[in-house]
Amino acid sequence: MMEMLFLLLPVAAISGWLVARRTGHKTVERRRESAPAFFRGLNYLLNEQPDKAIDVFLKLAEVDSETVETHLALGSLFRRRGEVDRAIRIHQNLVARPSLNAQQRGFALYELARDYMLAGLFDRAESLLKELVEMQLQQRRALRGLIEIYQAEKEWPRCLEMAEQLQRVSTESLKTEIAQYHCEMAEECLRADDAGQARSHLLDAQAVDGDCIRAHMLQAQMELADGNAESAALRYRRVAECGPRYLPAMLPGLLECWRRLGRGNVARELEALFRAHPSPPLMLELSEAIERERGSDAALEFLESYLRAHADLAGAERLLELRLRTDASAGSAGAAASGDAALLEVVRHLRAMQPVYQCEHCGFEARALHWQCPSCKRWGSIQAVEPSPIANPAVLKQRQIA
Repeated sequence: MMEMLFLLLPVAAISGWLVARRTGHKTVERRRESAPAFFRGLNYLLNEQPDKAIDVFLKLAEVDSETVETHLALGSLFRRRGEVDRAIRIHQNLVARPSLNAQQRGFALYELARDYMLAGLFDRAESLLKELVEMQLQQRRALRGLIEIYQAEKEWPRCLEMAEQLQRVSTESLKTEIAQYHCEMAEECLRADDAGQARSHLLDAQAVDGDCIRAHMLQAQMELADGNAESAALRYRRVAECGPRYLPAMLPGLLECWRRLGRGNVARELEALFRAHPSPPLMLELSEAIERERGSDAALEFLESYLRAHADLAGAERLLELRLRTDASAGSAGAAASGDAALLEVVRHLRAMQPVYQCEHCGFEARALHWQCPSCKRWGSIQAVEPSPIANPAVLKQRQIA
């Protein structure tokens, strides 16, 4: 409960400042009378009697209409502590008071809506947020709150409507979110076998955000499903040109395009892509292609060269697997092979715990691609984890000297 006291000290200081700037004798007297009640409420909080504290603060609010900010702060503190019922009680009391001005009512309604959202009462929160939008009070925050609700309920057309409305009343760019909502609706259309409407949504997504990777990937999947492997391959290559962050997701589709097109020299195609955007998934596919087309010795040479520059568990696992397989086929299994086998198990264990993707905003780690981060709810912030580069020995020596 001590953290509650430290959080309330600024509130008490602000209350004291407000008392000091009052000029009327009557107002000052009322402040003096209410001060003991305020600190009595703090005492209840310290003694872990929050219900009694709320009763004191609510009575104090009934006496003095100028304590709105104090109660808004208290409600927010209870909500952050997870005591949503108490936060709702405080904010409901404020909303019911007829003495609030428009700005205060807007703050109280918004805070009550946040309480309802945290409690999972989305219908009540939605009603309050819509009311705020209509009254043009806390409009931007209310629209953002409505977007959160509709995202949780996967009501993408409503998300799109609110995002477009928010973009009209604010300066922030929402092109990423709007494009993603079109992509969500396109995927729903594909599940309903409505390819025409899906294409329409993807075109809308690209019109809003020309760099929308997801729209390009969905279009490539549709092209491949229609038998247009060449067109699909071009779209996948466009995704690859944007960098390595989505290579793990698009690489299987690109390989399938090449298979259908009968590309014989896959290793050469992958080498060109790898030189531009080296990444673990691409390294694994390239090493397998080199082994198929040029032999295991060439694949081992490539993997050793790669690992001299990248601290990558996937590469180490692939190298050990290939070395063990090569030794077994040559009949030269021995103590070295036994050591490699033990090391391979360790590498596999470590790699199983290694994330494939990570949110660049909050650091959320995942094994699969999420277009919206499950943690911070940002769109397009999840990207593939790249292996750490191994510094040149000369550079490491210079660092040690420094």
